[in-house]
Amino acid sequence: MSRKQVGIPLNSPYRRIFEYTLLVLGTLILALSFNLFLNPNQIASGGVSGLSTIIYNLMGIKPALTQWALNVPLFLLGLWLLDRHYSLKAAVGSILLPLAVMLTSHLPPLTTNTLLASIYGGIGVGLGIGLVFRGRGSTGGFSIASQILHKYSGLSLGVSVAVFDGLVILLAGFIFSPEKALYALIGLFVTSKTIDIVQMGLVTSKVAYVISSSTDRLREAILYDLDRGLTLLNGEGGYTGDDRSVLMVVVSQSEVSKLKVLVRSVDPDAFIILTDASEVVGNGFRSG
Repeated sequence: MSRKQVGIPLNSPYRRIFEYTLLVLGTLILALSFNLFLNPNQIASGGVSGLSTIIYNLMGIKPALTQWALNVPLFLLGLWLLDRHYSLKAAVGSILLPLAVMLTSHLPPLTTNTLLASIYGGIGVGLGIGLVFRGRGSTGGFSIASQILHKYSGLSLGVSVAVFDGLVILLAGFIFSPEKALYALIGLFVTSKTIDIVQMGLVTSKVAYVISSSTDRLREAILYDLDRGLTLLNGEGGYTGDDRSVLMVVVSQSEVSKLKVLVRSVDPDAFIILTDASEVVGNGFRSG
């Protein structure tokens, strides 16, 4: 037996409404972070948004116009070169983000402290991108260019993303100052960590591997006393060559101590291995 968590089916119209809500909310948070923190303090922490900050300070062109001018062609280029069907949400994101930037451009900055702006701007951008990703959407931009570079150069996707972000930050270092480029790196780092938190959550679950000679009794105890599902793996002793059964069970942080006590009460000689699981999707945990 295991606890169940009811989620919204992927093909449900309510799911689509939920995903578009996340897309809209994520782009709004991105726009607010850009106008309240990053752009006023000349923090160009990568991406089309960062490049639009540089162009705005060089030529006075409004960032939203630069973002539209780059996002739409990049979307069409990706549609052609990547030979894939881009969802409607990717097209919507490419247009909606510059619109949100334009509509919030009149708001005054919340701080003129560059360090604070890089940290809170990075948090806001990470939160916005994380919500867009949770809604299975995209805001286009250099993420498409990175996929093109990845496909035709053989570079990993992570390296491809770093190439474009790095070029923008390097350009910011020449146009503004090396110090501003260092602040942009701080913002980029905070953004990446915030995306991880939004995607995977703050709570880290644990995967427990239990090796015991009392497999049947432990299985009953975990299923019914701990109320967790498990998987029975077949193993072999490295020294003896004897067949061994390994119980694999995923538990929350709060259940780790209970699992240990339960295992020890059944078999004091049991061998327990605990590892982190940054994300668990399924019954009793997240629904996706």
